[in-house]
Amino acid sequence: MAPSRFSLLTLLRQAFSGPPDLSAHWRSPAPGPAYDVVIIGAGGHGLATAFHLAAEHGIRRVAVLEKGWLGGGNTGRNTTIVRSNYLMAESAALYEHALRLWEGLSQALNYNVMYSPRGVMMLAHNVHDIAVLKRHIYANRLAGIDNEWLSPAEAKAFCPPLNLAGGMRYPVLGAALQRRGGTARHDAVAWGYARAASALGVDIIQNCEVTAIDRDRAGAVSGVETTRGAIAARKIGVVAAGHTSVVMALAGLRMPLESYPLQALVSEPVKPVFPCVVMSNTIHAYISQSDKGELVIGAGTDAYVSYSQTGGLHIATHTLDAICELFPMFRRLRMLRNWGGIVDVTPDRSPIIGLTPVPGLFVNCGWGTGGFKATPGSGQVFAHTIATGAPHPINAPFSLDRFRCGRLIDEAAAAAVAH
Repeated sequence: MAPSRFSLLTLLRQAFSGPPDLSAHWRSPAPGPAYDVVIIGAGGHGLATAFHLAAEHGIRRVAVLEKGWLGGGNTGRNTTIVRSNYLMAESAALYEHALRLWEGLSQALNYNVMYSPRGVMMLAHNVHDIAVLKRHIYANRLAGIDNEWLSPAEAKAFCPPLNLAGGMRYPVLGAALQRRGGTARHDAVAWGYARAASALGVDIIQNCEVTAIDRDRAGAVSGVETTRGAIAARKIGVVAAGHTSVVMALAGLRMPLESYPLQALVSEPVKPVFPCVVMSNTIHAYISQSDKGELVIGAGTDAYVSYSQTGGLHIATHTLDAICELFPMFRRLRMLRNWGGIVDVTPDRSPIIGLTPVPGLFVNCGWGTGGFKATPGSGQVFAHTIATGAPHPINAPFSLDRFRCGRLIDEAAAAAVAH
C-alpha cells in the first residue's frame, strides 16, 4: 500500500480525525528470488539511484540491499553541506546539476528534506587563498554558477560571529560566497528517497549483507549471494561508499581507492546564532548550525587509511582550536558528541560513476568528503547509466577508465579539501 501524500489538506484532515497515521514510510519485504537491478548500499546515493530507475526509466523490479540499516553509513555521518562551487568544469557541472535538483527535491519526493539555502562562505587567510578563491569565482561565473568575493567587512556583515581581530593565527582576508549553497537534513534525505522509491515498487532490504557477486560463464554478473539468500540479477550497481573496495573485490576487481576516517562533532544546542555555513580549506574546518541548535563542526580526513568510525583526537582538537579563534563567542560551548565516517578517496579526489570491465556491473564511488551534496544528481545520472548501459553526459568524464588513459579531474590540487 502506497503511503498517503503529504499536503496541507492531509494535515488538516488528520488533525480532526483522530490518531495520526503512524504507518511505515517504506516497505520492508523479504528478498525476492530475482530482480532486474540490484543496488548494493542503501545510503542516499543508492536510494536516489533506485528512485530514478523507477521514476524515470520504468525499472521497478529493483532491490536495494543494505548490510546494516537504511542511511546508517556516511549518509547519517556527515555535516549536510550542499554547494556547487567547484573549480574543475566537470565537477562544477555535476554538483550544479545536483544543486538544482536540491532546490525542488522536497516537492519531487513529497517529503521535507529541509534544504536550507543559507549560503556557504569559504574563508581566505593568506595571499594564496585569495588567489585560489578568486580563481574559483571566475571559473564558476564562466560556467553560470553563482559565486562572489566578499571583503573582510562584508564577510563579517554576512556572518556576524566571525572574528576580524588583529594578531590571529588565521586572519580573515576575504571570502568567497555561494548564496545558493547551504544545508539539508541528511536522514530526511534518506527517508524521503526510501519512501518515494518504495511507493514505486522498489524493495528496500535491510540487514542483508552481500557476501559474493556471481558471474556466468561469459563473465557477466548473474546475481549476488547474501546473508538472506541468493538473489539473481543481470545488472548490479555498487554504491557502498567507504566499503566499495571490499564489495568490488567480490567481483574480482581492484579499485583505485583508499578509505580514510573523516571526523565531525556537534556542540550542545543553543539559540539561533549562526546564519550560514563557513568553511576554511586552509585549516580544514567548517561549521554551521542545525535546526536543533547544535553547532555542526567538521574536520579534515585523518592521515591514515582505516575502516574505523572514530578517528584521532588530535584532528578534532586542531579543528576546534581554529574554530575558537575564528569564532571566540563559542569557546565556552561544550561538545555534545563526535563521530567518524569512512570516506573512499580516489587519486584525483573526484568520484567514479559508470561502467566496469565486468559486464552488468556498475559502480558509484570515490566521493571522498563531498558525497552528500551530490546525492540527487549522482542518483539521477547513475540510474541513467544503469538503465541505458551508457553514461549520462554529466558523468561520462568520471569513468574508471580515466586512471588508465590519464584524463584526471584533479580536484585534489584544485580544492585541497572537498567538503
